[in-house]
Amino acid sequence: MSQTDSPIDTLGRPLHDLRISVTDRCNFRCTYCMPAELFGEAYHFLPRAELLTYEEIARLAAIFVGFGVSKVRVTGGEPLVRQDVDKLVGMLHRIAGVEDLTLTTNGVLLPEHAERLKAAGLDRVTVSLDSLDPEVFGAMNGKGVAPEAVLAGIDAAERAGLHPIKVNTVVERGVNDHTVVDVARHFKGTGHIVRFIEYMDVGNLNGWKRDRVVASSELASMIDAVFPIEPLEPSYRGEVAERWRYRDGSGEIGFISSVTQPFCGDCMRVRLSPEGRVYTCLFASLGHDLKTPLRSGASDDELRDTIAGIWRVRDDRYSEQRAALAGAGEARHKIEMFQIGG
Repeated sequence: MSQTDSPIDTLGRPLHDLRISVTDRCNFRCTYCMPAELFGEAYHFLPRAELLTYEEIARLAAIFVGFGVSKVRVTGGEPLVRQDVDKLVGMLHRIAGVEDLTLTTNGVLLPEHAERLKAAGLDRVTVSLDSLDPEVFGAMNGKGVAPEAVLAGIDAAERAGLHPIKVNTVVERGVNDHTVVDVARHFKGTGHIVRFIEYMDVGNLNGWKRDRVVASSELASMIDAVFPIEPLEPSYRGEVAERWRYRDGSGEIGFISSVTQPFCGDCMRVRLSPEGRVYTCLFASLGHDLKTPLRSGASDDELRDTIAGIWRVRDDRYSEQRAALAGAGEARHKIEMFQIGG
C-alpha cells in the first residue's frame, strides 16, 4: 500500500503523527498522571518481556510512515529511563519519510543523554516543567525534584542542538496557575516555546474536576496583561497548540485547549503503547493488539491491513463529547496517560 492509499477514518482524518510510548515507568510521580499514593513501590509495571523490542517498534513505525505519517514522537512514562533509547532513535531516524523525530521528557536525565540522542538523529525535545516555584513544582512532580534539575536538562538539550525546544506546562487551578506568568517570563526571549496545557481528564486516577481547569483564554489574558501577545496562524492542519507570539518579537508561546476548545476534528495522531497496543485517542478505553500478530509471524502486508482496518473505523472525538457524556452521567474507563504518553 502506498502513501496515496493511506487510510482515512470515519470523520475524514488521515494519519500524520505517531506517538510511541517505550515504557510505562517514570522517575516522577506527577499528581495529574501517576499520583504517588497509587504508584508506590508495590505497583507492578510491565515486565520487560511484555515490552516491544526496538526492532519491533521500528518495524511498526515503518508501516505507519508508509501510510503517510511524517512526525514521530518517542514518549513514556519517561522514555529516558528505558535503556539505550538512543538506539531506537537511530532506527527511527533511518526510516525514509520521517521528517520530524522528537521526544517528550521530564528533562532530568537529559544531561547524560542529550548528545547521544542528537548523534542518533533526534531532531528536538519537548520538556515538561509545570512551575519554577520549587515548592509548587516539587509537590506536582511527587518527588520533590527542583525546577533547576529540569532547567539543567533544557540547557543540555540546547547545547546538543535539540531545538527548537518546547516546554510543556500543565496548569491546574489553585495549584500552579499563580506561577504561569513567571514561566512565560523565564523563557521569553530564549527561543524556547512554552505551551500551557489545560488540565485534562486523562485516565481515571488523577481526581480530575472541571472546576480545576484554567481555560486557555484566561491564561492568555493573564500573560497578555504583562507581556502583550497576538495569535499566529497554525503551522499545519492538526497542530495541537494554538500559537501566539509576543508583540515585541521576543518569541512564541502556545496553548493546548483540549477541554475548552477541543480539536478532535483535525486529530491525526495514533499512539503505540509499550506492550504493542494501538490507541486512536488519548482518552481511549481500549487498544488494538499488534504484538500478538507481530510475534506470531504476520507479514508486513498483514500488519498493514490490520492497522488500516483499525484506522478506517476510527470515530474518536471524546473531547468534543466530554460535556455531553458528563451531563448524561456516563462513567468511562480511559487508558492512563503514563501508558501511552501525552
